[in-house]
Amino acid sequence: MPSVVADSVVNLCGAIGLAVAAVMLHRRDPRGPQTARLVALLALVASLFLLRGIAWWTDNSTLDRISLIPAALIPLGALIVTEGLLRRHAHRRLKVAALVGGGVLALAGALGPVELENVHTAMLSAFQLAGFAVCAVLLIGRGRADLLAWENRAIDRVAFGAVLVIPFIITDFRVLAPDMPVRLGALGALLAVTAILLAGANDETQRQGVLLTVLRIVGAALLGAAAAALSADVDAAQLMRHCAVAVAGVLAIGLMGDALRAVLEARQPGVLDSIGASAATTRDALIVELARQPIFESARRYREADLAAYDPPLLRDFLAARRVLRRADAPWGLAATDPAVERMVALMTARHATHVIVLSHDPVDLIVLAVSVISADPATETALALVRRLLVQAPEAS
Repeated sequence: MPSVVADSVVNLCGAIGLAVAAVMLHRRDPRGPQTARLVALLALVASLFLLRGIAWWTDNSTLDRISLIPAALIPLGALIVTEGLLRRHAHRRLKVAALVGGGVLALAGALGPVELENVHTAMLSAFQLAGFAVCAVLLIGRGRADLLAWENRAIDRVAFGAVLVIPFIITDFRVLAPDMPVRLGALGALLAVTAILLAGANDETQRQGVLLTVLRIVGAALLGAAAAALSADVDAAQLMRHCAVAVAGVLAIGLMGDALRAVLEARQPGVLDSIGASAATTRDALIVELARQPIFESARRYREADLAAYDPPLLRDFLAARRVLRRADAPWGLAATDPAVERMVALMTARHATHVIVLSHDPVDLIVLAVSVISADPATETALALVRRLLVQAPEAS
């Protein structure tokens, strides 16, 4: 049936995405006190989605019953993570309720009579929803003064993720949502874990991450709708299934891509990493070290004596208030016929340069380089600005 296939695929995507997220968090801070809690919870939820996905795909009732064990333990795992975020213990009664309730429901789901399946499903759904609601209340009602600013920001996003996932969880229980064309619990988990991963970044990275996530979701939904339109008998239910599968798949692939990029970037030191690890102490030595990086391989230093053909005295005032010049920004706020602008454009044109780093304006001391259009992004511009500061502070060779 299409609904069974869609449910299975969404859950398998959720299992993959959460497993990748667990690896990413462990890699970021393998010995952090909160890392172990988050990784354990993600592994628990991932095992639930994996068991469900396989069980529904193969119509294996045994695996389906086994999947109820991690499902019942999720509220306990969420409460343990909440304690770590708040840096204090939850009320003893809450922990006892999560532990005992989870244990009883896990055993009843795995070993209980099939005749009570609907009753167990209703109790499990109420238990899970109550657990997430309690965690959200604890996070929202915390004492902000007891935590650091960055901790409060991270908790706000985690609390948002906990609230966000509740309506998705409801769709996993046919007792509560009998008419849903596809179960969306795994999709909600993927959205929540994406929010958690973004919470650890700085503000600018968070904004970029949110925009990228929105782009992925919208693009995937449109792709799912287009795929559904290929069917002759498409209806609203089929459209929703295609969109859910596409969005879950794209989010899982996005997490895998982010994880792989992080691994590759760690293996390939960047410009600033190379300078930081270098033993170079003089400006010329640092420039030699920079030349080993792809974006600086065309870099050449020009002192005032090398620029005699470009009228250095005329360039001094022009360069006095400038740090890094981009060819694309010419004429840099002046008239294109300004003599200094004309000479700088001529210099960059003659050297096929895209950027000029101003080390000094009196005497004139420049680094001229060409950055490939493939490498021209905001991160590269930031790296050039930081490299300039390091070079300016470095002493000349004696």
